[in-house]
Amino acid sequence: MNSKVASAIKADAKVPFHRMLAFASTDAAGNLLYTTVTTFILYYYTDVFGLSVAAAGTVLLAARILDAFDAPVWGFIIDHTHTRWGQSRPYFLWMAFPFAIFFVLMFMSPNLSANGKFWWAMITYLLFGISYTGVGTPISSILPNLSNDSDERIKLNSVRMIGGNIGFLITATFTLSFVAFFGGGNEVAGWRNTAIVLAVAGFALLMFAFFDTREVNTATQKSIPIMDSIRAAKSNWPWFILVIAFIFYWLGNSSRTSVLVYYTQYNLGVKGFASILNALVMFQMVGMVLIPFMVKKFSKTHVLMFGLCLAAFGQILIFFTGKSLIGLGVAWSIASVGTGISVSMPFAMLSDTVDYGEWKNGIRASGFLTAIGSSFAIKMGSGLGGWAPSMIMANAGYKAGAAQTAASLGAIKFCISFLPAIFFVIGAAIMIFYARYEKKETGIRADLAEKRGELAEE
Repeated sequence: MNSKVASAIKADAKVPFHRMLAFASTDAAGNLLYTTVTTFILYYYTDVFGLSVAAAGTVLLAARILDAFDAPVWGFIIDHTHTRWGQSRPYFLWMAFPFAIFFVLMFMSPNLSANGKFWWAMITYLLFGISYTGVGTPISSILPNLSNDSDERIKLNSVRMIGGNIGFLITATFTLSFVAFFGGGNEVAGWRNTAIVLAVAGFALLMFAFFDTREVNTATQKSIPIMDSIRAAKSNWPWFILVIAFIFYWLGNSSRTSVLVYYTQYNLGVKGFASILNALVMFQMVGMVLIPFMVKKFSKTHVLMFGLCLAAFGQILIFFTGKSLIGLGVAWSIASVGTGISVSMPFAMLSDTVDYGEWKNGIRASGFLTAIGSSFAIKMGSGLGGWAPSMIMANAGYKAGAAQTAASLGAIKFCISFLPAIFFVIGAAIMIFYARYEKKETGIRADLAEKRGELAEE
């Protein structure tokens, strides 16, 4: 590799720390709102808004599947965006308000008939999901254009995921307390007022992200025809493998989080312990902090596989903890270290598949490839991951607010232990096929750097 190519690869390698914080604020905003939904929406729909568990599961599945297919649309839009701010960055400004307002509408709890409540839930959940894709897609698509250096991308993504975990910690740990405080004994008012407070915070964080992030590679940020965006995925096997594995991660993560409140309330009789367990999810940060060190000694493929298997191990342990809150906390924390690794790695690796698509097909479709790889995978996995436990619980006879049967308690326990473990293990098995492509990355980056250097000279 000549010095010119090496310097091109390292161009814009160092990103100032304040810009890393700005990038981290995107995921903090996204998790502050989206995690509230993925963690509590099933419980909110059944035990506060008044939907049956089957109806709530249908909303989660139908809206998520419909919504998942807006990811490629958002990808096409971003690939066709060319502004003085870049391709992805302007969407932090343009989508901040819709993202916040649709979030609030989901928790307004209007006094409607059963059918009216179903459609209110369906429409507001769908609109929120669409707006989340409008925020989440540029969060991922901007990463390949924040730096051309793979190690710097890993750092950026790790800081971003730590920001996301802070957002998660706030909403997952304190939401139930916020509801009690802002509701004064009225759960409906508590959820509505909490949603407003979280929405304002999310809006402010996205504004910070817009004003302090910067994109490089602007010379290659040109409008791409829709068919060219699709062709960027042609024979992009590492991208296909990563997307499928990431869907299975979100299947596992959503199935474990969506039934957590049910498990602590009905199986353990201590509903409030859900907030402590959600706080322990911050052990994800342990995994995230370890990633830059792990990828120096092991391949990214093996690091991701290890994270998924560790998450599965922790979930299986939960089945054997019985009534022990300490045992449950330890098992949940072990799983959280694994999910911290598992949720972080694919985002960073997607940048490599964007490079692979450019190298293989001559098309750099950051928006389309990362939209499918992140937003589509998250929504498809989250939708099915929330629907599967609801169907298992409904078939076992779950009744909201009532004393549960042995069958329904067993279903809840299965859904928080073995069900997510199964999904995590499948995801790890799929990643076996990624390793051969990772070995080509250094050569691919060198080829691309040389081509970009030639373009710059022209």
